[in-house]
Amino acid sequence: MVEFPALEGVSHRFLDLPGLRAHVAEAGDGDPVLLLHGFPQHWWEWRKVVPGLAGRRRVVCPDLRGAGWTDAPPRGYDYETLREDLLALLDTLGPGRVDVVAHDWPAIVVFRMCLEDPDRFRRFVAVGVPPPFIDFDRRMLGALRHASYQLALLAPGVGPWLLRHGGLPQYLLTNYSAPGAFNPADIEIYLERLRDPARAKAGAKLYRKLITPESMRILTGAYKKAHLKTPTRVLLGTDDPVVAPRLIHWHEDKADDLELVPVPGAAHFVPEDRPREVVARVLEFLDAP
Repeated sequence: MVEFPALEGVSHRFLDLPGLRAHVAEAGDGDPVLLLHGFPQHWWEWRKVVPGLAGRRRVVCPDLRGAGWTDAPPRGYDYETLREDLLALLDTLGPGRVDVVAHDWPAIVVFRMCLEDPDRFRRFVAVGVPPPFIDFDRRMLGALRHASYQLALLAPGVGPWLLRHGGLPQYLLTNYSAPGAFNPADIEIYLERLRDPARAKAGAKLYRKLITPESMRILTGAYKKAHLKTPTRVLLGTDDPVVAPRLIHWHEDKADDLELVPVPGAAHFVPEDRPREVVARVLEFLDAP
């Protein structure tokens, strides 16, 4: 029997998606809201947020391809495959549009899907990631030094080793979060899954196949003519060393309903840094008329 970290009110099941056996943690009743975790995490990222949302919504927290207790196949970490994974997951939630909250790299996927498949999502909350059509600000270059670890992840063999043995996940969790966001037990829950060689390789492949190519598309202006129809809120921590809210801006004609919401005292791991603020902002937005 599979043992999961215990969280009151949460049940677990596995879904047989096309080519992928996916683990899902769920709680609450009502209209579904899909919570998508970032790197180097899994569904446990939402442990502080689930109780506040589950009283009003059915909360669905999948482990994405290569993470947590979902399969970690050797391929499929490109946008097209991750999009198909998410579409298959949406189909299991029933017909109609779904609300989604995505932190870190899944927000990149969902932003592009909202541009290409606007009818799949009712409302979208992006956490820690701005829209792909932001205006360039030269001051952003100064933040690149905080993302230098990505170069190591791209190196064949080096990236997986750093995720299994080199302490990179712990470094990210402790240096890109607010003080007290993680306790040692939480960090160990993340590290334990990444000791699996297949999951360590999957984490490195995410950077090679998705994060780096999509970043290049953004930098080269692939989304300059994009228009976002999905009502969207972007939650960015005021202390995020890479994505500072004060440097993020875009032309108003790029979206129908898009707002940036700074989260005071949060760094990159906003759901664990300031969970009550996340719950309040998400419910306020999702329940708006």
